[in-house]
Order: sequence, then structure tokens, then C-alpha cells
Amino acid sequence: MSTSSLANRAKNIYARPVRSILVIKLRAIGDVLISTAVIPNLRAAFPDARIDMLTERMAADIIIGNPDLNDSIIFSPRHDNILSLFFSLRRRRYDMVFDLFCNPRSAQMSFATGAPLRIGYPFRGRAWAYNHHVQSRADRVHNIEFNLDALRSIDIPIIERRMLLPVEEAHRTWASAVTHEARRAPGPLIALNPSGTWQTKRWGLEQFAELADRLVDTLNAEILLVWGPGEESDVRRIATRMRHTPLLPPASTLKQLAAMFECCDFTISNDSGPMHISAAMGTPTLGIFGPTNPLLQGPWHDGSAWVRLEGLACLACNRTSCDIGTVCMRDLAVDAVYASFIHLMEKHHASS
Repeated sequence: MSTSSLANRAKNIYARPVRSILVIKLRAIGDVLISTAVIPNLRAAFPDARIDMLTERMAADIIIGNPDLNDSIIFSPRHDNILSLFFSLRRRRYDMVFDLFCNPRSAQMSFATGAPLRIGYPFRGRAWAYNHHVQSRADRVHNIEFNLDALRSIDIPIIERRMLLPVEEAHRTWASAVTHEARRAPGPLIALNPSGTWQTKRWGLEQFAELADRLVDTLNAEILLVWGPGEESDVRRIATRMRHTPLLPPASTLKQLAAMFECCDFTISNDSGPMHISAAMGTPTLGIFGPTNPLLQGPWHDGSAWVRLEGLACLACNRTSCDIGTVCMRDLAVDAVYASFIHLMEKHHASS
């Protein structure tokens, strides 16, 4: 559909041209990153429109600097006045709002804009906030497609399915300095990410240590243990359990973390924001899964893969706590993760 036809479609919906658009995705880091797939499609459909995106402080680095956005609106629930935000959004006079989060607060934000077209998923009684409802396929398609469904619902063409985390040269210079010596080694530089928002999504630290040593022993690999706020003690515990010495980087921003992944040959990660960041940077990524569904939340990159302990009836339970000891993670053997990684590496080399 041409841009002019699309504009006519929009006019038929609410009888005014599309001059300004707001996209809302409040959190979490991986989810906000996945939602950036809608931005280039909106820009292609409405090249002259103002396009803004609203997220919370923790995920700000994901959207700041996106070349297809006119403004990044950052909200801090702890420090910012919600009523002031409502009035600010109202003054921007958006023509179209996409709520890709659809919790009570984002529903209020959507409604407060007063936009003639407010598009959202009518979860749990929040239909009142939107005047165009999107049928959810969250239990059937990857989260990338779930977000793009909001655009499809009003016939916006999908021409790209890529995430974007803008990284500047300063971030790459920083990451290059951190990884310089490791990248001079003959073997691959492999990032290991033991983090995970839910405890149930975390593979064991001892298992990560054993895997890391095996990668060094068999591939002459250099190991980079990445970490975020509150996670430094975990990577130090892994390091003390290893026979070999890994690289422990200093504290980093999300953009610096992205640049570090870009320096790596491969990543092995729990299902988490950093896993999606690695995939977005084009680094072949192996995701470790249990309580979440890799078909819906797996790393979105052609050169990536995932591994889990098959045969359990409770896989993809989506529970943040477990009454049976998180068997899916506890019993996932190092042998299985290592074998999946070797398959990923061989597939990558075959396609290079």
C-alpha cells in the first residue's frame, strides 16, 4: 500500500491527517528493545510525521538516539509527577497513539493524550482507553510479531522486522578498549550472561563456570562475563569457580553493553534483556530457556538459537517462582548447552 493510500486509510478512520504519533512501551529492557521493530515501519509509512516514544528510565538507552524518532520521552515512576506527564502528552496533540504495553498506567497515558486514534490490546478491562482494539496473538507468535500486529491492525505495511539499539562511536571505543586483549587471542571471544529478571530464568552459576572452562579447554576461547546493576557478585562467583581467568568488564551502560556484545564472536545467555541486546547487535546468540517460551521470546536473529531441557510437562510455565525447585534450569546439563553452542557455532561458520 502506498503512503498516499495509507494516509487515506487513516483519514477514513478518524478524518484527519497523521502529523504526530506516540509509541508507548514502558518496560522491561528486552521488551522495549523488541518493540523498536515498529519504529522503522511507522517512519516508512509516515515519513513526514513526528514520531515519539515513551518508556521508563531503566530502558531509556534503548530508544535515545533512534534515528527514526523525533523525541524520546523518559518517565520515572519514582520521581516524575504522573499528572504533569498527562498534561504534557495532551499538549503534544498526537494524532495516533500505539500502546504496546497496555498495563493500567500506560492505558491512562494513552487516554490522557486525547489522540483521535488510540490503538491498544484490550487486556483485563483496559479496553476503555483505546478506540481501536488489536487482537492479541501473544501466546502464538514471537513478541516481534505481537508488536507489529498493532500496525497491521490499521493496514500499515510491515517492511522491516529488526530491533535497533543506537550505539555511538564513543560506546564502541569504550568497548574496544575493554575487550582489546581478549580479541587478540586466537580463539573466539564468547560473552556469558548469567543474569535474569526472574530467579526461575537463571541457569546455575556453577553450571556457567563449568561451561566457561569447557569452552576455553576445547575452543581456546576467551570468556567475557557480562553483568548489570546488582549482578557483579554473580560473575565474580563464576570467576572464582573457574580454572581459567575470564574477562570481567567494568560497570557499563546499556549502550556500552551493546558495544561489548558487538565485539564478541558469540553470546550464551539466560532469557533476559542482554540476550535480546546481543541478538540486536548481530552477535550469534544461544538463549537458555525454561519457564519462558523461546518460540515467543527467543533471540531474534537468524544466526541465533536456543536450548532447554525438553520433555518436562511444565516448560514455558511463565512462573516467577517454582514449587519443585526450578527443575528446568537445575537439571539442564552443561553437556546439552555445550552441544547446542557447538551446533550454533558450526552453523554460523558454514554460513559465513
